[in-house]
Amino acid sequence: MSTLNPQGPVAQQQLGLMKLSISIMVLVVVVVFAIAIYVLIRFRRRPGDKSIPVQVEGNHKLEVIWTVIPLVLLVILGVPTIQTVFGLAKDYSQDENALQIKVTSHQYWWQFEYPDHGLITAQELVIPTDTIISIEAKSSDVIHSFWVPALAGKIDTNPGGNVNRMYFEASKPGVYLGKCAELCGPSHALMDFKVKAVDKASFDRWVAAMKAPAVLPEDPAVAQKFADECLSCHAVGDRGGPAFPNLTGMGDREAVAGFLLNTDDPKYSNEGTTYDNLRRWIKDPQEVKPGNSMPTADLTDEEIDAIARYLADYKLDY
Repeated sequence: MSTLNPQGPVAQQQLGLMKLSISIMVLVVVVVFAIAIYVLIRFRRRPGDKSIPVQVEGNHKLEVIWTVIPLVLLVILGVPTIQTVFGLAKDYSQDENALQIKVTSHQYWWQFEYPDHGLITAQELVIPTDTIISIEAKSSDVIHSFWVPALAGKIDTNPGGNVNRMYFEASKPGVYLGKCAELCGPSHALMDFKVKAVDKASFDRWVAAMKAPAVLPEDPAVAQKFADECLSCHAVGDRGGPAFPNLTGMGDREAVAGFLLNTDDPKYSNEGTTYDNLRRWIKDPQEVKPGNSMPTADLTDEEIDAIARYLADYKLDY
């Protein structure tokens, strides 16, 4: 979650601008303070000196100097800033070589649609490395803000059909953390997501695995309960509704609900395994993420255990 550790060309350009502006500001502060300290010491009133200092005004040379120097610094900062800002505003939405992604923000989760591949998923944006990712972002409710600090700056997602665009690129495989950067409700701080960059071959396998027929629970009773309680909104594979987060490959995801880290590493004492986090989420979504729109399912503890285990074991081979 740091802009100071860029992992792609867009973030590197933005860091370059930050370094340039900070360097200029530091230079100005150092020079001004150095002159101020010198003047305070050199021209301080000596003991017994009751005279009025010589009044100096109309020094055209000094006036020119302190006018020209800021102008030069503004040009040094302004030219690359304008070039970079306009360059990063390039629209790749019609570029055949760019991966098109439609981002839709919800309270409090993220939907990612791949129109060229016919896929919709949630919370984890899987992308190929060394590929331009063209983002088209909007909101389904209130204003949110899409932000992946290691890869690019942020853009607002606005309601009412208003669309904002940006692009970025991941230079190497990895998992990059994203957040909502606009106060959007009681669980704003929990509206996390991940960008998972993989090589091109792995991405193609992921697309194929996402399109594969759904694998439902082996126990018919659990499968029926899952279909009744979950697939009316969610989807797995080619089954279910598209209105709420797609659960396909849930066992591969880095987190449940965007922020419950899936791990069995004992040093993360506040987190749990995928099964633990799923069980906690299904049992009481409001306790985990207050204000979200997922209702508490009409499930027994045994049914919650079975569905959590099924989803935790639902992995994609890519």
